[in-house]
Amino acid sequence: MSARKVETEIELPRPRDTVALIGHHDAEAQLLEAYRSGRIAHAWLLSGPQGIGKATLAYRMARFVLAYPDPMSPPVQQATSLALPENHPVLHHVSAGSHGGLLTLERTVNDKGTLRTIITVDEARETIGFFGSTSAGEGWRVCVVDTVDELNANAANALLKVIEEPPQRSLFLLVSHSPARVLATIQSRCRRLPLRPLPSHQVVQAASIASGIDPDDPTLQQAAAAAEGSVSRALTLLGGDALGLHQRTTALLESLPNVDPRALHALGDALSGTDRVALATFIDGIERWIALRLHQGDVNADLPRLARLAEVWEKINRAARDTETFNLERKPLVFSVFGLLAEATR
Repeated sequence: MSARKVETEIELPRPRDTVALIGHHDAEAQLLEAYRSGRIAHAWLLSGPQGIGKATLAYRMARFVLAYPDPMSPPVQQATSLALPENHPVLHHVSAGSHGGLLTLERTVNDKGTLRTIITVDEARETIGFFGSTSAGEGWRVCVVDTVDELNANAANALLKVIEEPPQRSLFLLVSHSPARVLATIQSRCRRLPLRPLPSHQVVQAASIASGIDPDDPTLQQAAAAAEGSVSRALTLLGGDALGLHQRTTALLESLPNVDPRALHALGDALSGTDRVALATFIDGIERWIALRLHQGDVNADLPRLARLAEVWEKINRAARDTETFNLERKPLVFSVFGLLAEATR
């Protein structure tokens, strides 16, 4: 069954606004049990693929701690999850970014209105004043970093200084898509909580809640199947003709090292224009295909081939950035990408 085109791009919900948590019940139970033990680790590293709900869980934990600052209180001891009553004021304050006990470190826009690619050292240094102040009503100070991968070197070191000597009742919830890239000294001071990709039926459930699309809709089902456990990826695939582009790209990748020129022309035509989601969907599909082969390959037996693939990925990444930055024609990029991949997989 072919994908039905969803005409409008679906806006991804912000984790701070997302109340429902789909899946990850074991991870949620670990956080709850650690908190009500009265001996919770002051820093946690929530890791896993992008878009599976790590930040949603981090904000869910932050809201719970801010709502119930005494871990020995009956609401905490009797809780079966980190959910709050739907009318609890902490829900509104966290969503509005107005809770005095919560600091969020995330990428912000620069003076030109463009989203930065990193979290800056000045932003990371906000933690010093935040954790140095007295918590209102003897409550908790909670910092959510979404994501710690995006801290530059100076910002990571600034955060580390605060994590190394945490004040009483401080909690750091660090979200990471690539924990191996996190500063080793930060990793060593965190309790690790790895999260797995969601099964397809849970992706359908979460994407349906976020988009308002019926869970039985064939397009939603296809997007969830192609999303590899990521709700955000499923929602991206639902926007515009992203799912169709994903299917075209996947079909061409499966035919490597042989490629049908007519199919390449068709994909290049489908990518024409200035739709950033379309280009991102194409590059995302290529990246995941290469990453899967790098992960599955036998390093000893396939080292030359794996090295070629890694080198090709660097070239593709540069070409994609240039195409987007300078608004270049996209069809030449498509031919270049598959030419490089065909050569690397022969």
